Amino acid sequence: MKKIISASLLLSLPFLLVAKKPKVYETAVLECPAYNNMKRTMNTNDIQLEIGKEYRVLQKSKGLVLTLIEGERIAQRWVKEVCLSDGKEKAVPALVKETVDTPEKSSSFAERLANNNKAPQAQSSKKTSKQNLLALSWQNAFCQTHQYKKECKSMDAKDFGAFEFVLHGLWPQPRNNAYCNVSKKQIGMDKNKQWYNLDKLELDTETRTRLAKLMPGYASNLHRHEWVKHGTCYGTSADEYYDDSMALQTQINESKVQEYFKQNIGRMINLKEVRKVFDKEFGKGAGDHVTMQCKKGLVTELWLHLGSGSTDLRELFKSGETPKSRCHKGRVDAVGF
Repeated sequence: MKKIISASLLLSLPFLLVAKKPKVYETAVLECPAYNNMKRTMNTNDIQLEIGKEYRVLQKSKGLVLTLIEGERIAQRWVKEVCLSDGKEKAVPALVKETVDTPEKSSSFAERLANNNKAPQAQSSKKTSKQNLLALSWQNAFCQTHQYKKECKSMDAKDFGAFEFVLHGLWPQPRNNAYCNVSKKQIGMDKNKQWYNLDKLELDTETRTRLAKLMPGYASNLHRHEWVKHGTCYGTSADEYYDDSMALQTQINESKVQEYFKQNIGRMINLKEVRKVFDKEFGKGAGDHVTMQCKKGLVTELWLHLGSGSTDLRELFKSGETPKSRCHKGRVDAVGF
């Protein structure tokens, strides 16, 4: 027989209804990186836990802890559970730091970005590049000029791309560094825009789900095209290539650059002002490495010319190329036709 708690009993115990969970704090025992996401693909400002300092624990899941880094604009960060101690268990010796900080992927994002074009052994003679171009689209403008695209036909203000930059691609430079170790059949289908016939990519569930959101062109198999033409020269698996691409994209969408575009929807903007915003957000001179793409008077894309050797856009801009921009002013389009 099920037990039923009467209303009168509940009223007599009001503290049960208003009780709050106490705040939990744990002490850092290792200098571990504090990541923006559970997958640990991005660490804005390269934040590390300080040994001996207490951090508030917000959540625990799958060996990870969501903690609060006070003073950071992106304050909620994920760290490995072994990096913190509640004092009830013996602290982990600092000597294990090297193994604790090892990413789950085959190499760190910084290492992959620094060596992104190291070709497979089968093509080891191919010239490599340490320059990369991150292409981010303003989806409203793209859809205004590509209304026939599947991802554009039903786009509205609720869609991710209505107010955020969407991923076009991360392109190893120079631009002729493409189709690395790709069969002639795949190249032919790609150039003929038969992207639906390209090989299906091996992406884990989390990466595929995020990519379908952050790259609306996924609906038209843009992800297969980008991988075949550019990603194959990046030096990693398709899964890692897109994890890295989205990590860089997210830094822009969490910055004042995205805010600037959102606030200027429907207005004309110029490249000079856009570059000033980049300078303020990512350091003096960062804007010199940014170019705009326009079509029919609309700003369609931002191209970020990046170097290598870091996970932080501030560092990547310092060694990026400074090409001339084809577009110097355009209107920030609103969602809808």
